[in-house]
Amino acid sequence: MTEHDENLPDDIDDPLDVEVLDEEPIQTEGKADALAASAAALSRRDPLGAYMRDVQRYPLLSKQEEHDLAVRYFEQDDVEAAKRLVTSNLRLVVKIAYDYRQAYKNILDLVQEGNIGLMQAVKKYDPYKGVKLSSYAAWWIRAYILRYILNNHRLVKVGTTQAQRKLFFNLQKEKARLSAMGIEPTAEVIAERLNVPERDVRSMDMRLAAGDASLDAPVGTSDGRSVARVELLPSDDVRVDDTLADAQVGDQFAEKIHEFGRTLGGKEKKIFEDRLVSEDPKTLQTLGDEFGVSRERVRQVEKRLLKKLKQFLRDELGETVVEVYEST
Repeated sequence: MTEHDENLPDDIDDPLDVEVLDEEPIQTEGKADALAASAAALSRRDPLGAYMRDVQRYPLLSKQEEHDLAVRYFEQDDVEAAKRLVTSNLRLVVKIAYDYRQAYKNILDLVQEGNIGLMQAVKKYDPYKGVKLSSYAAWWIRAYILRYILNNHRLVKVGTTQAQRKLFFNLQKEKARLSAMGIEPTAEVIAERLNVPERDVRSMDMRLAAGDASLDAPVGTSDGRSVARVELLPSDDVRVDDTLADAQVGDQFAEKIHEFGRTLGGKEKKIFEDRLVSEDPKTLQTLGDEFGVSRERVRQVEKRLLKKLKQFLRDELGETVVEVYEST
């Protein structure tokens, strides 16, 4: 276990649940400045160029400044200190995002996700562990970028387990490496070299080669016209005739309920109107105060009233209709 691994927080396993082989060490000095200089020469309408010019406004921190700010945030929750730690490392995010520009073309999306990872790193960074913030943050930045690429590479996710995510980033490279060595890149050999199940190698190879299938793509013809795949999918929508039938039964229930109300009088009528069919029903206590009785007595009357209403509906509409309506 490396010095960096020993200082990673316990809950970093989830975002860093991806292994990418042959990673180069992070070196931001010079490279980030070159990227910024190149961005400054871009058109003013270029969003990446505008972002890089904005990033240039934030100065880099010395080792002592970084440590002092990290201590302030760690011990005092100084938000201003955290802000300076984040803004001083924005160049690092751009550098790491550029490493993955071949996997995902929109570099600003990767920068945005990397910035979230950077903020998480600052939030969890312990300045007393002896690890530079940039080294620690690189893990979080890369983790968020990798997760974003996996979730957005296709409409359907192609990597959901650790082995699949490992293959997503390394399968093609490993196949090319084996071919260059004169070794046939079979699924068995790749599985052994990457320490993943052979079935995952075959599955990922098929997924990466297949591409996305459009639901609008024609799959046949019917009555002289093309039929798209989406037209053959089963619908979960309720049938129109069922919807109309439910509406008709609902109207019948509403009519019969109001008819039942016209047969009532006294306290029952009051409870029916103010409790059972009112859009803003009164409480049992309120009605009890109006009648000069306890709320429990009003509850008993209401319970008896509901029983009478149910029997009335059975007599008018039939037992089956009432049971079906109650179950919906």
